[in-house]
Amino acid sequence: MLRSLYGKLALVWLLLFCAVGILYTLLTVFTTGMYQQEVNQKLNRGLARNIVADQLLSSQGEVSPYALKELFHLLMVVNPSIEMYLLDAHGVIINFSAPPDKIKRSTVSLAPIHSFLAQGDAFPILGDDPRDISRTKVFSASAIPLSGQPTGYLYIVLGGEEYDSVVDMLRRSYILRLSLWTALTGLLFALLAGLFLFNMLTRRLTKLALSMETFARNDFSDGVLVHQNDLIPDQQSDEIDRLRTTFHQMMQRILQQVATLKQTDVLRRELVANVSHDLRTPLASLHGYLETLLMKEGTLTREEHKNFLDIALKQSERLRELVGELFELARLDSRESCIQREECSIAELVQDVCQKFQLTVANKGITLNSSFPNDLPFVVADIGLIERALENILQNAARYTPAGGTITVSLSPKPSSVRVCVSDTGCGIEADDLPYIFDRFYKANRQDRSGGAGLGLAITKRIIELNGSTIRAESTPNVGTVISFELPTAHS
Repeated sequence: MLRSLYGKLALVWLLLFCAVGILYTLLTVFTTGMYQQEVNQKLNRGLARNIVADQLLSSQGEVSPYALKELFHLLMVVNPSIEMYLLDAHGVIINFSAPPDKIKRSTVSLAPIHSFLAQGDAFPILGDDPRDISRTKVFSASAIPLSGQPTGYLYIVLGGEEYDSVVDMLRRSYILRLSLWTALTGLLFALLAGLFLFNMLTRRLTKLALSMETFARNDFSDGVLVHQNDLIPDQQSDEIDRLRTTFHQMMQRILQQVATLKQTDVLRRELVANVSHDLRTPLASLHGYLETLLMKEGTLTREEHKNFLDIALKQSERLRELVGELFELARLDSRESCIQREECSIAELVQDVCQKFQLTVANKGITLNSSFPNDLPFVVADIGLIERALENILQNAARYTPAGGTITVSLSPKPSSVRVCVSDTGCGIEADDLPYIFDRFYKANRQDRSGGAGLGLAITKRIIELNGSTIRAESTPNVGTVISFELPTAHS
Protein backbone atom coordinates (compact mmCIF):
# COMPACT_ATOMS: atom_id res chain seq x y z
CA MET A 1 0.00 0.00 0.00
CA LEU A 2 2.88 2.36 0.74
CA ARG A 3 3.91 2.11 -2.92
CA SER A 4 0.73 3.90 -3.96
CA LEU A 5 0.31 7.66 -3.90
CA TYR A 6 -2.57 7.35 -1.43
CA GLY A 7 -0.45 5.25 0.93
CA LYS A 8 2.41 7.75 0.86
CA LEU A 9 0.07 10.70 1.42
CA ALA A 10 -1.67 8.85 4.25
CA LEU A 11 1.66 8.05 5.94
CA VAL A 12 2.87 11.65 5.65
CA TRP A 13 -0.50 12.90 6.91
CA LEU A 14 -0.36 10.49 9.90
CA LEU A 15 3.20 11.48 10.83
CA LEU A 16 2.33 15.15 10.50
CA PHE A 17 -0.69 14.81 12.77
CA CYS A 18 1.29 12.82 15.32
CA ALA A 19 3.95 15.53 15.36
CA VAL A 20 1.32 18.27 15.63
CA GLY A 21 -0.52 16.34 18.35
CA ILE A 22 2.62 15.83 20.43
CA LEU A 23 3.65 19.46 19.97
CA TYR A 24 0.17 20.68 20.85
CA THR A 25 0.06 18.47 23.96
CA LEU A 26 3.47 19.65 25.18
CA LEU A 27 2.58 23.27 24.46
CA THR A 28 -0.78 22.88 26.24
CA VAL A 29 0.82 21.29 29.29
CA PHE A 30 3.55 23.92 29.42
CA THR A 31 1.25 26.91 28.98
CA THR A 32 -1.31 25.47 31.39
CA GLY A 33 1.37 24.91 34.00
CA MET A 34 2.70 28.41 33.55
CA TYR A 35 -0.80 29.82 33.74
CA GLN A 36 -1.56 27.90 36.92
CA GLN A 37 1.66 29.13 38.46
CA GLU A 38 0.87 32.69 37.47
CA VAL A 39 -2.65 32.50 38.89
CA ASN A 40 -1.44 30.76 42.04
CA GLN A 41 1.25 33.36 42.68
CA LYS A 42 -1.07 36.28 42.01
CA LEU A 43 -3.79 34.90 44.29
CA ASN A 44 -1.27 34.26 47.08
CA ARG A 45 0.74 37.39 46.50
CA GLY A 46 -0.06 38.83 49.95
CA LEU A 47 -0.07 35.50 51.82
CA ALA A 48 3.38 35.84 53.36
CA ARG A 49 2.86 39.51 54.24
CA ASN A 50 -0.46 38.79 55.95
CA ILE A 51 1.06 35.91 57.94
CA VAL A 52 3.95 38.07 59.03
CA ALA A 53 1.67 40.94 59.98
CA ASP A 54 -0.99 38.93 61.82
CA GLN A 55 0.59 35.85 63.34
CA LEU A 56 4.34 35.68 63.12
CA LEU A 57 5.64 38.86 64.79
CA SER A 58 5.55 39.53 68.48
CA SER A 59 4.55 42.85 69.98
CA GLN A 60 8.22 43.89 69.82
CA GLY A 61 8.29 43.29 66.01
CA GLU A 62 10.41 40.13 66.26
CA VAL A 63 9.62 36.58 65.13
CA SER A 64 7.82 34.67 67.86
CA PRO A 65 9.16 31.07 68.13
CA TYR A 66 5.88 29.90 69.58
CA ALA A 67 3.83 31.53 66.83
CA LEU A 68 6.17 30.08 64.19
CA LYS A 69 5.78 26.56 65.59
CA GLU A 70 2.01 26.86 65.72
CA LEU A 71 1.95 28.26 62.18
CA PHE A 72 4.02 25.35 60.81
CA HIS A 73 1.68 22.88 62.46
CA LEU A 74 -1.41 24.67 61.14
CA LEU A 75 -0.09 24.73 57.58
CA MET A 76 0.70 21.01 57.67
CA VAL A 77 -2.91 20.34 58.62
CA VAL A 78 -4.72 22.85 56.39
CA ASN A 79 -2.59 22.85 53.21
CA PRO A 80 0.26 20.34 53.07
CA SER A 81 1.26 21.59 49.60
CA ILE A 82 2.51 24.89 51.01
CA GLU A 83 6.04 24.87 52.42
CA MET A 84 7.24 27.70 54.64
CA TYR A 85 10.83 28.77 55.20
CA LEU A 86 12.30 31.40 57.52
CA LEU A 87 15.36 33.09 56.02
CA ASP A 88 17.87 35.49 57.49
CA ALA A 89 18.97 38.70 55.80
CA HIS A 90 21.39 36.74 53.53
CA GLY A 91 18.97 34.04 52.45
CA VAL A 92 20.20 31.33 54.82
CA ILE A 93 17.40 28.96 55.85
CA ILE A 94 16.87 29.29 59.64
CA ASN A 95 13.70 27.28 60.06
CA PHE A 96 11.22 25.43 57.84
CA SER A 97 8.02 23.42 57.81
CA ALA A 98 9.17 20.59 55.54
CA PRO A 99 10.64 17.30 56.75
CA PRO A 100 14.34 17.80 57.55
CA ASP A 101 15.51 14.92 55.34
CA LYS A 102 13.94 16.56 52.26
CA ILE A 103 15.88 19.81 52.43
CA LYS A 104 18.74 19.96 49.84
CA ARG A 105 19.59 23.66 50.06
CA SER A 106 20.89 25.70 52.94
CA THR A 107 20.38 29.08 51.28
CA VAL A 108 17.83 30.64 48.94
CA SER A 109 18.68 33.24 46.29
CA LEU A 110 17.36 36.66 47.30
CA ALA A 111 17.16 38.11 43.75
CA PRO A 112 13.73 36.57 42.94
CA ILE A 113 12.49 37.64 46.40
CA HIS A 114 13.55 41.25 45.78
CA SER A 115 11.78 41.12 42.37
CA PHE A 116 8.65 39.80 44.06
CA LEU A 117 8.73 42.48 46.79
CA ALA A 118 9.20 45.21 44.16
CA GLN A 119 5.44 44.78 43.38
CA GLY A 120 5.98 44.05 39.67
CA ASP A 121 3.42 42.36 37.41
CA ALA A 122 5.77 40.03 35.49
CA PHE A 123 4.38 36.84 36.98
CA PRO A 124 5.17 34.07 37.46
CA ILE A 125 8.42 34.79 39.34
CA LEU A 126 10.25 31.57 40.17
CA GLY A 127 12.44 31.16 43.20
CA ASP A 128 14.72 28.44 44.50
CA ASP A 129 13.17 25.23 45.78
CA PRO A 130 14.96 24.12 48.96
CA ARG A 131 13.97 20.53 48.22
CA ASP A 132 15.98 20.45 44.93
CA ILE A 133 19.21 22.20 44.00
CA SER A 134 18.16 22.68 40.35
CA ARG A 135 14.41 23.32 40.56
CA THR A 136 12.53 26.59 40.83
CA LYS A 137 8.93 27.28 41.94
CA VAL A 138 6.46 30.07 42.46
CA PHE A 139 6.42 31.54 45.94
CA SER A 140 5.13 34.26 48.21
CA ALA A 141 7.56 36.25 50.33
CA SER A 142 7.59 39.02 52.89
CA ALA A 143 10.33 40.97 54.61
CA ILE A 144 10.74 40.76 58.39
CA PRO A 145 10.04 43.28 59.76
CA LEU A 146 7.56 44.71 57.30
CA SER A 147 9.26 48.14 57.14
CA GLY A 148 12.82 49.33 57.50
CA GLN A 149 15.95 47.31 56.91
CA PRO A 150 14.84 43.62 56.82
CA THR A 151 16.46 41.23 59.26
CA GLY A 152 14.94 38.19 57.56
CA TYR A 153 12.28 36.91 55.13
CA LEU A 154 9.30 34.61 55.27
CA TYR A 155 9.57 32.46 52.12
CA ILE A 156 6.54 30.33 51.19
CA VAL A 157 6.76 27.80 48.33
CA LEU A 158 3.24 27.59 46.88
CA GLY A 159 3.54 24.17 45.25
CA GLY A 160 4.94 21.26 47.19
CA GLU A 161 6.74 18.18 45.89
CA GLU A 162 3.53 16.38 44.98
CA TYR A 163 2.82 19.07 42.35
CA ASP A 164 6.09 18.54 40.51
CA SER A 165 5.09 15.97 37.88
CA VAL A 166 2.92 16.53 34.79
CA VAL A 167 0.95 13.39 35.59
CA ASP A 168 -0.02 14.84 38.94
CA MET A 169 -1.02 18.11 37.33
CA LEU A 170 -3.20 16.25 34.81
CA ARG A 171 -4.68 14.11 37.51
CA ARG A 172 -5.64 17.15 39.54
CA SER A 173 -6.97 19.33 36.67
CA TYR A 174 -10.27 18.19 35.15
CA ILE A 175 -10.30 21.15 32.74
CA LEU A 176 -6.80 20.28 31.48
CA ARG A 177 -7.76 16.64 30.97
CA LEU A 178 -10.93 17.68 29.17
CA SER A 179 -8.98 20.07 26.94
CA LEU A 180 -6.44 17.41 26.03
CA TRP A 181 -9.12 14.82 25.23
CA THR A 182 -10.99 17.39 23.15
CA ALA A 183 -7.81 18.27 21.26
CA LEU A 184 -6.96 14.62 20.66
CA THR A 185 -10.51 13.92 19.44
CA GLY A 186 -10.31 16.90 17.07
CA LEU A 187 -6.95 15.75 15.74
CA LEU A 188 -8.27 12.22 15.21
CA PHE A 189 -11.30 13.55 13.36
CA ALA A 190 -9.08 15.77 11.20
CA LEU A 191 -6.82 12.78 10.51
CA LEU A 192 -9.71 10.58 9.37
CA ALA A 193 -11.22 13.42 7.33
CA GLY A 194 -7.86 14.04 5.68
CA LEU A 195 -7.48 10.35 4.80
CA PHE A 196 -10.98 10.35 3.32
CA LEU A 197 -10.27 13.48 1.27
CA PHE A 198 -6.94 12.05 0.08
CA ASN A 199 -8.80 8.94 -1.03
CA MET A 200 -11.31 11.08 -2.94
CA LEU A 201 -8.55 13.07 -4.60
CA THR A 202 -6.34 10.12 -5.52
CA ARG A 203 -9.22 7.91 -6.71
CA ARG A 204 -9.18 9.58 -10.12
CA LEU A 205 -5.42 9.15 -10.37
CA THR A 206 -5.83 5.47 -9.45
CA LYS A 207 -8.43 5.00 -12.19
CA LEU A 208 -6.21 6.82 -14.68
CA ALA A 209 -3.20 4.66 -13.75
CA LEU A 210 -5.35 1.52 -14.11
CA SER A 211 -6.50 2.69 -17.56
CA MET A 212 -2.89 3.28 -18.61
CA GLU A 213 -1.82 -0.14 -17.35
CA THR A 214 -4.74 -1.80 -19.17
CA PHE A 215 -3.86 0.05 -22.38
CA ALA A 216 -0.22 -1.06 -22.02
CA ARG A 217 -1.21 -4.69 -21.34
CA ASN A 218 -3.29 -4.62 -24.53
CA ASP A 219 -0.08 -3.80 -26.43
CA PHE A 220 -1.40 -0.31 -27.25
CA SER A 221 -3.80 -1.80 -29.79
CA ASP A 222 -7.07 -1.92 -27.83
CA GLY A 223 -8.52 1.25 -26.33
CA VAL A 224 -9.98 1.73 -22.87
CA LEU A 225 -13.69 2.45 -22.59
CA VAL A 226 -14.31 6.12 -21.75
CA HIS A 227 -17.57 7.02 -20.02
CA GLN A 228 -19.26 10.24 -20.98
CA ASN A 229 -19.46 11.22 -17.29
CA ASP A 230 -15.66 11.13 -17.08
CA LEU A 231 -15.33 13.92 -19.64
CA ILE A 232 -15.44 17.19 -17.71
CA PRO A 233 -15.67 20.58 -19.47
CA ASP A 234 -12.43 22.58 -19.55
CA GLN A 235 -13.84 25.38 -17.40
CA GLN A 236 -14.54 22.89 -14.58
CA SER A 237 -11.46 20.70 -14.91
CA ASP A 238 -8.35 20.58 -12.75
CA GLU A 239 -4.87 19.15 -13.41
CA ILE A 240 -6.03 15.54 -12.99
CA ASP A 241 -8.92 16.04 -15.41
CA ARG A 242 -6.62 17.65 -17.96
CA LEU A 243 -4.16 14.78 -17.55
CA ARG A 244 -6.95 12.25 -18.10
CA THR A 245 -8.19 14.14 -21.17
CA THR A 246 -4.67 14.28 -22.57
CA PHE A 247 -4.24 10.55 -22.00
CA HIS A 248 -7.48 9.76 -23.82
CA GLN A 249 -6.46 11.99 -26.72
CA MET A 250 -3.05 10.33 -26.81
CA MET A 251 -4.68 6.89 -26.69
CA GLN A 252 -6.95 7.74 -29.63
CA ARG A 253 -3.96 9.09 -31.55
CA ILE A 254 -1.95 5.94 -30.87
CA LEU A 255 -4.88 3.74 -31.93
CA GLN A 256 -5.22 5.73 -35.14
CA GLN A 257 -1.49 5.43 -35.81
CA VAL A 258 -1.56 1.69 -35.11
CA ALA A 259 -4.52 1.30 -37.48
CA THR A 260 -2.66 3.36 -40.10
CA LEU A 261 0.44 1.23 -39.66
CA LYS A 262 -1.61 -1.93 -40.07
CA GLN A 263 -3.26 -0.56 -43.18
CA THR A 264 0.12 0.56 -44.50
CA ASP A 265 1.51 -2.90 -43.88
CA VAL A 266 -1.38 -4.43 -45.81
CA LEU A 267 -0.82 -1.99 -48.64
CA ARG A 268 2.90 -2.74 -48.59
CA ARG A 269 2.22 -6.45 -48.91
CA GLU A 270 -0.20 -5.81 -51.76
CA LEU A 271 2.35 -3.49 -53.37
CA VAL A 272 5.07 -6.12 -53.20
CA ALA A 273 2.71 -8.71 -54.68
CA ASN A 274 1.59 -6.36 -57.45
CA VAL A 275 5.11 -5.20 -58.22
CA SER A 276 6.32 -8.79 -58.35
CA HIS A 277 3.52 -9.67 -60.77
CA ASP A 278 3.96 -6.62 -63.00
CA LEU A 279 7.73 -6.98 -63.09
CA ARG A 280 7.62 -10.71 -63.72
CA THR A 281 5.52 -10.40 -66.91
CA PRO A 282 7.79 -8.07 -68.94
CA LEU A 283 10.92 -9.73 -67.56
CA ALA A 284 9.69 -13.17 -68.60
CA SER A 285 8.73 -11.87 -72.04
CA LEU A 286 12.04 -10.05 -72.48
CA HIS A 287 13.99 -13.09 -71.33
CA GLY A 288 12.03 -15.39 -73.67
CA TYR A 289 12.58 -13.35 -76.81
CA LEU A 290 16.27 -12.81 -76.07
CA GLU A 291 16.70 -16.51 -75.41
CA THR A 292 14.91 -17.29 -78.69
CA LEU A 293 17.24 -14.95 -80.56
CA LEU A 294 20.27 -16.76 -79.11
CA MET A 295 18.90 -20.23 -79.75
CA LYS A 296 17.85 -19.51 -83.35
CA GLU A 297 20.75 -17.32 -84.28
CA GLY A 298 21.45 -17.67 -88.00
CA THR A 299 18.15 -19.42 -88.73
CA LEU A 300 15.82 -16.40 -88.46
CA THR A 301 15.06 -14.16 -91.36
CA ARG A 302 15.89 -10.50 -91.14
CA GLU A 303 12.25 -9.57 -90.61
CA GLU A 304 11.80 -12.16 -87.84
CA HIS A 305 15.00 -11.03 -86.14
CA LYS A 306 13.84 -7.39 -86.23
CA ASN A 307 10.36 -8.35 -85.00
CA PHE A 308 11.80 -10.21 -81.97
CA LEU A 309 14.06 -7.25 -81.15
CA ASP A 310 11.12 -4.80 -81.37
CA ILE A 311 9.06 -6.92 -78.97
CA ALA A 312 12.00 -7.21 -76.54
CA LEU A 313 12.53 -3.45 -76.76
CA LYS A 314 8.85 -2.78 -75.96
CA GLN A 315 9.01 -5.07 -72.93
CA SER A 316 12.19 -3.32 -71.83
CA GLU A 317 10.51 0.08 -72.17
CA ARG A 318 7.50 -1.16 -70.23
CA LEU A 319 9.82 -2.44 -67.52
CA ARG A 320 11.71 0.86 -67.44
CA GLU A 321 8.44 2.81 -67.19
CA LEU A 322 7.19 0.67 -64.30
CA VAL A 323 10.45 0.98 -62.33
CA GLY A 324 10.50 4.73 -62.98
CA GLU A 325 6.94 5.13 -61.69
CA LEU A 326 7.75 3.10 -58.58
CA PHE A 327 10.73 5.31 -57.79
CA GLU A 328 8.68 8.44 -58.45
CA LEU A 329 5.89 7.29 -56.13
CA ALA A 330 8.38 6.40 -53.40
CA ARG A 331 10.02 9.81 -53.78
CA LEU A 332 6.67 11.57 -53.51
CA ASP A 333 5.78 9.60 -50.36
CA SER A 334 8.90 10.95 -48.65
CA ARG A 335 9.02 14.55 -49.87
CA GLU A 336 6.26 16.27 -47.89
CA SER A 337 8.80 18.64 -46.36
CA CYS A 338 10.45 19.21 -49.75
CA ILE A 339 7.41 20.58 -51.60
CA GLN A 340 8.24 23.94 -53.21
CA ARG A 341 5.10 26.02 -53.65
CA GLU A 342 5.21 29.28 -55.56
CA GLU A 343 2.89 31.61 -57.42
CA CYS A 344 2.38 30.58 -61.02
CA SER A 345 -0.01 31.01 -63.95
CA ILE A 346 -2.03 27.82 -64.22
CA ALA A 347 -3.31 28.93 -67.67
CA GLU A 348 0.21 29.09 -69.12
CA LEU A 349 1.07 25.73 -67.54
CA VAL A 350 -2.00 24.03 -69.03
CA GLN A 351 -1.28 25.59 -72.44
CA ASP A 352 2.31 24.27 -72.39
CA VAL A 353 1.21 20.73 -71.42
CA CYS A 354 -1.49 20.70 -74.13
CA GLN A 355 1.02 21.77 -76.80
CA LYS A 356 3.31 18.95 -75.66
CA PHE A 357 0.51 16.39 -76.16
CA GLN A 358 -0.88 17.75 -79.45
CA LEU A 359 1.23 15.54 -81.68
CA THR A 360 0.66 12.40 -79.57
CA VAL A 361 -3.13 12.65 -79.56
CA ALA A 362 -3.23 13.77 -83.21
CA ASN A 363 -1.47 10.56 -84.24
CA LYS A 364 -4.29 8.65 -82.47
CA GLY A 365 -7.01 10.70 -84.15
CA ILE A 366 -8.01 12.42 -80.92
CA THR A 367 -8.82 16.12 -80.60
CA LEU A 368 -7.29 17.98 -77.64
CA ASN A 369 -8.97 21.27 -76.63
CA SER A 370 -8.27 23.77 -73.86
CA SER A 371 -10.74 26.29 -72.43
CA PHE A 372 -10.10 28.98 -69.84
CA PRO A 373 -10.84 32.70 -69.31
CA ASN A 374 -8.16 35.33 -69.83
CA ASP A 375 -8.24 36.86 -66.32
CA LEU A 376 -7.48 33.78 -64.22
CA PRO A 377 -5.63 34.55 -60.95
CA PHE A 378 -2.27 33.03 -60.10
CA VAL A 379 -2.28 29.85 -58.03
CA VAL A 380 0.13 28.62 -55.34
CA ALA A 381 1.56 25.19 -56.21
CA ASP A 382 4.68 23.22 -57.10
CA ILE A 383 4.92 23.85 -60.86
CA GLY A 384 6.92 20.74 -61.67
CA LEU A 385 4.63 18.39 -59.76
CA ILE A 386 1.43 19.90 -61.16
CA GLU A 387 2.85 19.55 -64.68
CA ARG A 388 3.59 15.87 -63.96
CA ALA A 389 0.02 15.37 -62.67
CA LEU A 390 -1.52 16.96 -65.79
CA GLU A 391 0.66 14.76 -68.00
CA ASN A 392 -0.49 11.62 -66.18
CA ILE A 393 -4.16 12.62 -66.48
CA LEU A 394 -3.80 13.37 -70.20
CA GLN A 395 -1.91 10.12 -70.81
CA ASN A 396 -4.66 8.18 -69.05
CA ALA A 397 -7.36 10.01 -71.05
CA ALA A 398 -5.56 9.38 -74.35
CA ARG A 399 -5.15 5.71 -73.45
CA TYR A 400 -8.88 5.11 -73.10
CA THR A 401 -10.25 7.55 -75.71
CA PRO A 402 -10.85 6.02 -79.14
CA ALA A 403 -10.01 7.65 -82.46
CA GLY A 404 -12.37 10.47 -83.24
CA GLY A 405 -12.82 11.26 -79.56
CA THR A 406 -12.15 14.53 -77.75
CA ILE A 407 -10.15 15.49 -74.68
CA THR A 408 -10.87 18.88 -73.09
CA VAL A 409 -8.85 20.70 -70.43
CA SER A 410 -10.82 23.54 -68.83
CA LEU A 411 -10.05 26.06 -66.07
CA SER A 412 -12.68 27.91 -64.04
CA PRO A 413 -12.21 30.39 -61.18
CA LYS A 414 -13.67 29.75 -57.73
CA PRO A 415 -13.90 32.13 -54.72
CA SER A 416 -10.48 31.09 -53.38
CA SER A 417 -9.18 28.60 -55.95
CA VAL A 418 -9.02 27.61 -59.60
CA ARG A 419 -10.67 24.39 -60.73
CA VAL A 420 -8.75 22.23 -63.23
CA CYS A 421 -10.92 19.78 -65.16
CA VAL A 422 -9.86 17.15 -67.73
CA SER A 423 -12.73 15.42 -69.55
CA ASP A 424 -12.68 12.80 -72.32
CA THR A 425 -15.17 10.93 -74.48
CA GLY A 426 -13.63 7.54 -73.87
CA CYS A 427 -15.06 4.25 -72.74
CA GLY A 428 -15.73 5.49 -69.20
CA ILE A 429 -15.40 3.63 -65.90
CA GLU A 430 -17.87 1.30 -64.26
CA ALA A 431 -19.47 2.54 -61.03
CA ASP A 432 -17.93 -0.33 -59.04
CA ASP A 433 -14.43 0.59 -60.22
CA LEU A 434 -14.68 4.36 -59.88
CA PRO A 435 -13.81 4.65 -56.11
CA TYR A 436 -10.57 2.68 -56.60
CA ILE A 437 -9.02 4.14 -59.75
CA PHE A 438 -6.51 6.20 -57.71
CA ASP A 439 -5.30 3.17 -55.74
CA ARG A 440 -1.91 1.77 -56.57
CA PHE A 441 -1.82 -1.05 -59.14
CA TYR A 442 -5.60 -0.96 -59.51
CA LYS A 443 -6.83 -1.62 -63.03
CA ALA A 444 -10.43 -1.07 -63.94
CA ASN A 445 -12.35 -3.62 -65.98
CA ARG A 446 -11.88 -1.87 -69.28
CA GLN A 447 -9.69 -2.54 -72.23
CA ASP A 448 -6.11 -1.48 -71.52
CA ARG A 449 -4.56 -0.43 -74.77
CA SER A 450 -1.05 0.19 -73.44
CA GLY A 451 -0.46 -2.29 -70.64
CA GLY A 452 -0.18 0.41 -67.98
CA ALA A 453 1.01 -0.59 -64.53
CA GLY A 454 -1.76 1.25 -62.66
CA LEU A 455 0.53 3.82 -61.00
CA GLY A 456 -0.14 6.96 -63.05
CA LEU A 457 -3.31 8.04 -61.26
CA ALA A 458 -1.84 7.01 -57.87
CA ILE A 459 1.11 9.34 -58.55
CA THR A 460 -1.30 12.07 -59.61
CA LYS A 461 -3.37 11.71 -56.43
CA ARG A 462 -0.23 11.96 -54.29
CA ILE A 463 0.91 15.09 -56.12
CA ILE A 464 -2.46 16.80 -55.62
CA GLU A 465 -2.44 15.87 -51.91
CA LEU A 466 1.05 17.34 -51.50
CA ASN A 467 -0.30 20.59 -52.94
CA GLY A 468 -3.10 20.65 -50.37
CA SER A 469 -6.00 19.63 -52.56
CA THR A 470 -8.16 16.61 -53.43
CA ILE A 471 -8.63 14.93 -56.80
CA ARG A 472 -12.08 13.72 -57.92
CA ALA A 473 -13.33 11.48 -60.73
CA GLU A 474 -16.74 11.24 -62.37
CA SER A 475 -17.52 8.81 -65.17
CA THR A 476 -20.35 7.36 -67.22
CA PRO A 477 -19.68 4.12 -69.13
CA ASN A 478 -19.47 4.57 -72.90
CA VAL A 479 -19.83 8.35 -72.44
CA GLY A 480 -16.60 9.56 -70.87
CA THR A 481 -14.69 10.47 -67.72
CA VAL A 482 -14.08 13.76 -65.91
CA ILE A 483 -11.13 14.19 -63.50
CA SER A 484 -10.84 17.46 -61.58
CA PHE A 485 -8.99 19.15 -58.74
CA GLU A 486 -8.61 22.64 -57.33
CA LEU A 487 -5.55 24.76 -56.53
CA PRO A 488 -5.61 27.69 -54.06
CA THR A 489 -5.17 31.17 -55.48
CA ALA A 490 -2.29 33.39 -54.46
CA HIS A 491 -4.42 35.80 -52.39
CA SER A 492 -6.99 33.39 -50.90
